[in-house]
Amino acid sequence: MTTLGTASAAPGELDTGRMEVGETRDGAPFGLPVAVVNGAESGPTLYVQAASDGDELNGVGVLQRVVPQIDPAELAGTIYLVGIVNYHAYQVAQHRNPIDDRKMNRTYPGDESGTSSERIAAATFEIARDADLILDLHQGSTSRMIDEVRVRCGRRHRLHDECLRLARVFGAGHILDQKGPDGQLARVGPDEGVPTVDPELGGCVGWDESSIRTGVEGVFNVLRYYGFLDGEATIEPQTRADDFAQYSAPAGGLVAFARDLGETVEAGDELFTVTTPFGEPKATVHAESDGIVWRTRRLPQVATGEYVCSVGTEVDTV
Repeated sequence: MTTLGTASAAPGELDTGRMEVGETRDGAPFGLPVAVVNGAESGPTLYVQAASDGDELNGVGVLQRVVPQIDPAELAGTIYLVGIVNYHAYQVAQHRNPIDDRKMNRTYPGDESGTSSERIAAATFEIARDADLILDLHQGSTSRMIDEVRVRCGRRHRLHDECLRLARVFGAGHILDQKGPDGQLARVGPDEGVPTVDPELGGCVGWDESSIRTGVEGVFNVLRYYGFLDGEATIEPQTRADDFAQYSAPAGGLVAFARDLGETVEAGDELFTVTTPFGEPKATVHAESDGIVWRTRRLPQVATGEYVCSVGTEVDTV
């Protein structure tokens, strides 16, 4: 039997349950929703988690669609899934854990005696560190973003090439290949010898069907490529960026973009204008270098100096 919390599955079976990680403010125990898919044949182990930021819902949508489609009788290996990592933030549709005001994806590998977020991180990482591959499903909850996969270990890391391969196999179309902040699962996993990537499935708060479909296709491509499922994996060229130029508003008002997400720009191309509420132009901002529009703010209103967009630079194809 393979177990995760109260989920327990014999070879060729799938089970769901809860993994208890603490108590709420009224003293009642709470648990994260978990699933185990135990393949009929032996094979590698995959760990997948979603919603470590409580308002990033597209990853939850991916698992909602992926799990019912997996036939454990056709699977080789084991898949461990945690459907909602940041339990407290998810309940109130917030990014950060309201119990300790921490961002979950800055707390790995966690601390089983620490804050609420650190305890959850420790419990989930105990599972993840024993896997052969890790997928940490995210979403740009505060900005509009392209679908991308983030390789966060840094290019000098001994597992960089394996992480980059996993990102290419997931196949969201774009790869951010840049060393991430301390405490990210995609940083800590490779340090433990586990190739780990952070798919960022679209942007803005909500539930985006297109990005969810990208995530579902990515998970199944990983399962085929690494031998969990029979079938051919499709690996298409990916656009990679490892640096970004950020642009802020030179004046307050309303932003109107001249380029959409994913569009290429050349140095000197118009990126956006700022107008008054009556459409009177106040400022126009142009690209300072060639690149791809990678991320933009969600709401049009800006104050002077406020973030507006990012252009991916140092772009190549992998």
